[in-house]
Amino acid sequence: MTGRTLRLRRLRRLNPATGEDGTGRAGRRGAAKVVAPKVVALGGGMGLSASLAALRRITGELTAVVTVADDGGSSGRLREELGVLPPGDLRKALAALCGDDDWGQTWARVIQHRFQSKGDLHGHAVGNLLIVALWEQLGDPVQALDLVGRLLGAQGRVLPMSAVPLELQALVKGHDPARPEEVDTVRGQATVALTPGEVLSVQVVPSDPPAVPEAVAAVLDADWVVLGPGSWFSSVIPHLLVPELLDALVATKARKVLSLNLAPQPGETEGFSPQRHLEVLARHAPKLALDVVLADEAAVPDRESLADAAKRFGAAVELAPVAWLGGTSQAEGSGGGSPKHDPELLAAAYDRIFRMHGRIGPWR
Repeated sequence: MTGRTLRLRRLRRLNPATGEDGTGRAGRRGAAKVVAPKVVALGGGMGLSASLAALRRITGELTAVVTVADDGGSSGRLREELGVLPPGDLRKALAALCGDDDWGQTWARVIQHRFQSKGDLHGHAVGNLLIVALWEQLGDPVQALDLVGRLLGAQGRVLPMSAVPLELQALVKGHDPARPEEVDTVRGQATVALTPGEVLSVQVVPSDPPAVPEAVAAVLDADWVVLGPGSWFSSVIPHLLVPELLDALVATKARKVLSLNLAPQPGETEGFSPQRHLEVLARHAPKLALDVVLADEAAVPDRESLADAAKRFGAAVELAPVAWLGGTSQAEGSGGGSPKHDPELLAAAYDRIFRMHGRIGPWR
């Protein structure tokens, strides 16, 4: 029996309602009710999708809190034309929460489908249009996203981190390659993500955006909060720039795990070591404490330096094989050729962390 088979067996979870283990057999505790951990995952794009695809395998109490600073592609066009929140990262999160049955996978493909044409619909994702249509019909972004989630059979809830669309601004050294020592203000998430310069810091406009109350409540009520992986300056750190959300992250009794990327992102974090990611995070949120820093064991050349950086947050480092072994991802939004998380291996790592570092007993 391989190590992978053992890990996947440990992932088998009991149905809270029936006490079964997903195979039709009763679990060791019979029909006793099993309490799953309440988990909130923060981020955006493909990084958050990777976390959600893993987390939905180990808990049914899952909430995604998604950045709303995207200004590129279909999301940017809808945002500019209609003044709405950018729907793209919200759509990706909903797709990641779709089940593995025919219904879930069919809807995941449908909402991710992009039109190819010579007209105005070219490049628009079906899910983006569906989300925006419901926003206009209902006038409530949270209610609309909940409705889309029910349609898809999503195994969790998706919330925007703020009720207003945000603009990302960054101080970048060498944004213009002809002036490598000069620091410029770069505006827009899409531009920041692709800058050839060194990102020094980021902020959002407006500087004091309102958090979505349901997102704040979810963080305060959680057992675990998961931050990352994802584009560090444009998907992960923006959550720490919403004052009410940061206050909730500092005040919550939930334990917090930071999931590091598998590799530096070209442009945005080019040349970053794992520990430098933590140093940047600390500069933007010096009061934030963490319990665990999760990293792929093959992506950490200097384990001692990473452990020292994690101690500044009060966190332990957990190393685990979480990379997909099939090669690099060509998925939409992944940057084409970037390393990809394996959802089953990542789920196994989260499951072990929740068990080993949780304040209460085993979830099941």
